[in-house]
Amino acid sequence: MNKKQFFRSIPSVAVLSVAVLVVGLGTAKPQSSGAQASAGSPGPKKAEEQFKNIQVLKGIPADQVFPTMQFITASLGVECDFCHVQNAFEKDDKKSKQTARKMMEMMFAINKDNFEGHREVTCYSCHRGSANPVAIPAVMTEETQMPIGGPHQPGEPKEESKESAGPSAQQLLDKYVQASGGSGAIDKITSRVMQGTIDFGGKSLPIDIYCKDPEKRISYTHMPDGDSVTAFNGQEGWLGSPGHPLREMHGSDLDSASIDADLHFPTHLQQMFSKMQVRGTEKIDDKDAYKVVGHRDGKPPIQLYFDQQSGLLLRMVRYGDTALGLLPTQIDYADYRDVNGVKVPYRWTLARPSGRFTIQVKELKQNVPVDDVKFVKPNPPHESPAPTK
Repeated sequence: MNKKQFFRSIPSVAVLSVAVLVVGLGTAKPQSSGAQASAGSPGPKKAEEQFKNIQVLKGIPADQVFPTMQFITASLGVECDFCHVQNAFEKDDKKSKQTARKMMEMMFAINKDNFEGHREVTCYSCHRGSANPVAIPAVMTEETQMPIGGPHQPGEPKEESKESAGPSAQQLLDKYVQASGGSGAIDKITSRVMQGTIDFGGKSLPIDIYCKDPEKRISYTHMPDGDSVTAFNGQEGWLGSPGHPLREMHGSDLDSASIDADLHFPTHLQQMFSKMQVRGTEKIDDKDAYKVVGHRDGKPPIQLYFDQQSGLLLRMVRYGDTALGLLPTQIDYADYRDVNGVKVPYRWTLARPSGRFTIQVKELKQNVPVDDVKFVKPNPPHESPAPTK
């Protein structure tokens, strides 16, 4: 495994932190969150205010630039240096960068002229993980399968779908709460401390995870050269990795972090959604599962898969929003065990277009003291003002 493959396989803390360094795009001098939040600040920066030589993505929030670049790498199956000059990301020396700009403009125009501006066509619509778009239909073979997903927004079919004839979404959520131990037991959980291993790319490393109500969570992946950290304190999220500066979470990253940090997730599910629909059944491993799509106002939908027999959650699929399309994250839950009257998954596998990892819990304790100091965001290192030219 080379260095690029290693970093693409590791969990969110390193994936996002390395993206800051690799996808740099010629960033301006970063400012601390305090400076950005000052009284005189006009609000979140636009892409062209924080990055050099932005031409097509002008006007989008600066914090969407990195996820948007990740969407391109996932759609084309390439690395950052396919378009960018290493350590000089603002340069236009590579033809592929010019082509990428033209392709983005084409995509925006197609959606504007044909789909009322809705994001129906994306990079992935044609590329499907290849740098060269697929232009010739494949011949049928025994191994040929229909691709997962489709050209439309996940959870929002083009044509109106009927609800399944089985239980309603509300009944499935109620069964999930009961299967998890009931609202009384779930709502009594005030903290959770887990120790185990995280497996990715053929490697296994120890990991410690601390959760505390309300919605505080921090994990430490113990790597050979130091700890990688992913943290959320209910309001802010951040990521850190050995030898690299702290990176703040924004947008969809914060949304995902708040879901992962919710100790009362089963009892809070219903209030997350403005609408819920059952979309049939699917097979997950050897289990039949009901698929429920939860729609959220102003946010991408979430897909939930509940075991038909036990009622427990087997899979969640959620999406990060970018300027070009949605990036999926799939989490499979397994090895449920009873702890203080609550069923907790001791194993979960998280998969993204860039890679996957599995966490296996070996020891779990609930309602134990967890110091609030763990969830205090470190101050950024002091930086001297950049010289003016």
